[in-house]
Amino acid sequence: MAAFNEAVLPHLGTAYNLARWLTRNDQDAEDVVQEASLRAFKYWKGFSGRDCRSWLLAIVRNTYYSWLRQRSDQPELTEDGEVDNVDDSTPSPETLLLQNADREMLRSALEDLRVEFREVIVLREMEGLSYKEIADISDVPIGTVMSRLARARKQLQIYLTNSSARNSL
Repeated sequence: MAAFNEAVLPHLGTAYNLARWLTRNDQDAEDVVQEASLRAFKYWKGFSGRDCRSWLLAIVRNTYYSWLRQRSDQPELTEDGEVDNVDDSTPSPETLLLQNADREMLRSALEDLRVEFREVIVLREMEGLSYKEIADISDVPIGTVMSRLARARKQLQIYLTNSSARNSL
């Protein structure tokens, strides 16, 4: 039990973040992470000793798809983009308003991506996983990961460019 807690608990935040972006709902994400944690505990003795974070995130991903099938929901198409770095200086109210608008636009763009594109963007850009780790988690070749990332980034670029153009009119 102690070995499980020591290896798995530090990665629950990352697991929740992935589940939150996949489910697009806090409560559903909590349910998915809870179920994934139970599965991880159940199969802990069979854990091969590979990277625990990748192992747990693969379980979260598989739990999400099982949860999705049970709900008979179809994942929606989404687009993904890169987050701009925020200046450390104290922003003005106008700057804060613009940043919030940008965040909302980015959130909408991310939520509009297909789930397989959204998951690779979240794992790469938000969680900082390598292509190999994402390939292991997603159970796809590294080339597929790279292709999905490129397509997701392009879709995000298009979405954000179109949104910016509409907002400037």
